[in-house]
Amino acid sequence: MEPSIKAHLFIKGKVQGVFFRSWLKKMAEELKLMGWVKNLEDGRVETEFEGPRDKVDELVELCKQGFETAKVEHVDVVFEEPEGDFIQFVIL
Repeated sequence: MEPSIKAHLFIKGKVQGVFFRSWLKKMAEELKLMGWVKNLEDGRVETEFEGPRDKVDELVELCKQGFETAKVEHVDVVFEEPEGDFIQFVIL
């Protein structure tokens, strides 16, 4: 079994009011990753997700690209040891 990892991201840009969280949840579920995503008061989006390293890396790259209605300017990423606390991916 491939080792798991957790990614903690802060995503800056036009990422609120453009369905970014819903899109991220859909991408995470397609990759079978567990975690959460939420809007921050300063306009950024924060997310944590964990799973196999290749799938986590794939979602990190997707977050850097964004999607049609979003415009990602910058992503801060910290990789951490997974805790296994998540049972699904949720929007907070």
